[in-house]
Amino acid sequence: MVLAFFACHGGGSAIAGQIGAVKHAAAEVTGDRTAVQGNSSPGAPPAAATAPLGEPALAQAHAYLFRGALGLIFSRGMDKLAAKIQRAGIITNVYEFTICHLITATAIEDYKSKPFPIVLIGHSMGGRCALEFSEKLKDEGIPVSLVVTIDPAHLSPDVPNNVDRFINIFLAKDVLGGGDIKPAQDFRGHYASYDLSRRDEVLHINIDKMDAVHQQLAAKVVEAVGSPAKTEGETVPLRYTVPPKTVIELWDSGMWVTARPGDTLQTIAAQYRLPTWALTQSNQVAENASLVPGQRVVVPRHLAPPAAAEPISSKR
Repeated sequence: MVLAFFACHGGGSAIAGQIGAVKHAAAEVTGDRTAVQGNSSPGAPPAAATAPLGEPALAQAHAYLFRGALGLIFSRGMDKLAAKIQRAGIITNVYEFTICHLITATAIEDYKSKPFPIVLIGHSMGGRCALEFSEKLKDEGIPVSLVVTIDPAHLSPDVPNNVDRFINIFLAKDVLGGGDIKPAQDFRGHYASYDLSRRDEVLHINIDKMDAVHQQLAAKVVEAVGSPAKTEGETVPLRYTVPPKTVIELWDSGMWVTARPGDTLQTIAAQYRLPTWALTQSNQVAENASLVPGQRVVVPRHLAPPAAAEPISSKR
């Protein structure tokens, strides 16, 4: 499988030069290890060495990351996230959003030659690219394991129904990003949206660089390509405005649970090791609201396989 890992500086000649790079730069998968090509961007850190591959799906998976406008200045968090994903043994590439259509066409050609799990992640205009990429894959009947958009541009497309899992991390009031991405009407996958606009420390130019979020996203990439997203029960979309001074925890979607006699939001939060604010928002009720036995309550969940799930610390 041949893929290029390069940076676009803008302008017709630069793009043309990188189109040529796609044809000859390679990252070869051999044996049980992956040789991932380094970032050829000026001043970029070398690509992280990859660990021995585990499940076959990890060895075959491809993660495509896209920077936003002036990405070599404002979207370098994509490079740091890529390094974490590479260390998990997944072929990972970072591109400028300006060549989104070229990379999409190349991925479609590669997939048709030998199918592989696909992950798409983008910041700003790169987030819009990830969704447009997904739409093109849908047209070709190609599934997408995970799409993550990080403060994507306004007027970005909805999430198409070929996506298994989708996460949006954004700033609702941001003029540079601020894309509040919605699922398409026929979307049946796992959906979670996180508005960080109440977090004064988070800006469009650093929302892609939060290490704690990177750690969670890298783990979700591994989970998404290593196990199916289908779970028992109805999938409930999650939409949160994350409060200030709280841990940013990225759940994958919600599920319904039934209140028992004596249950309150606090008892359910304690049972599932969740912050109470997550239940008040997902159910649109006050913290002291009474629950009727048999009442259904939306509870956020992670989709990690049970044997691999990390304990969730209590955050109230």
